[in-house]
Amino acid sequence: MSDFPRINPMGERGILIEFQPEISEKLLEKLLFYKNKIEDFYAEVNVEVISTYNSLLISYMFSIENLYSEISALEQLFGKAKIGKINNRQIFYLPVCYDEEFGWDLDLISREKKLSKERIIELHSQAVYTVYFIGFLPGFLYLGGLDENLQISRKSQPRAAIEKGAVGIGENQTGIYPKSSPGGWQILGNCPVPLFDKNSDPPCEVSAGDKVKFFSVSREEFKEISTQVSKGKFQLKKENYEG
Repeated sequence: MSDFPRINPMGERGILIEFQPEISEKLLEKLLFYKNKIEDFYAEVNVEVISTYNSLLISYMFSIENLYSEISALEQLFGKAKIGKINNRQIFYLPVCYDEEFGWDLDLISREKKLSKERIIELHSQAVYTVYFIGFLPGFLYLGGLDENLQISRKSQPRAAIEKGAVGIGENQTGIYPKSSPGGWQILGNCPVPLFDKNSDPPCEVSAGDKVKFFSVSREEFKEISTQVSKGKFQLKKENYEG
């Protein structure tokens, strides 16, 4: 596939824009740049633009009357655009308790990767992860940048229930379950900080293009943070990110 995306209809109310099949920060910058351009272009039209690793889906709240005209307008928009850097990125520092109470798959990961649990925790918490997109569940961050020594297959038989806040790894990604749900990722800890609140504006403070850095906390610290969260007193640490 060339650098210019493929643009195809998705039913009567959608247009799918597909880029080269890869996972990279360069492509992420391109996706988010075009996403902003499309949202500006449709500023007075009721549409939603959803990003993934290598595509954008424009969802219209109505049937598209002239599909050819819409696709032609998007092609012209892309042809004129000059891609720039992602601006206003932030880095979020999130606590994770890797205690055996929460690290359900630490033993399995240790055996398969031939690493001590201490080394697994060190590798997982020292990386700076990129938020590529948010999906699967509201507030589920797809984080790229997992150390290759930790990359492991998902479970062949997913669990029926994963705890809220569970931190897992699957293939070359890591992520946090924002609520209890079925899931097949290998679980190595838990984050007591909620990432999605439907009553907040925005519901998820983290956006695609942002960064995440985990830091290890003890069970006692985990409980204290959980108490602060429940009382509305926890302050999430974040900074502007220049990388």
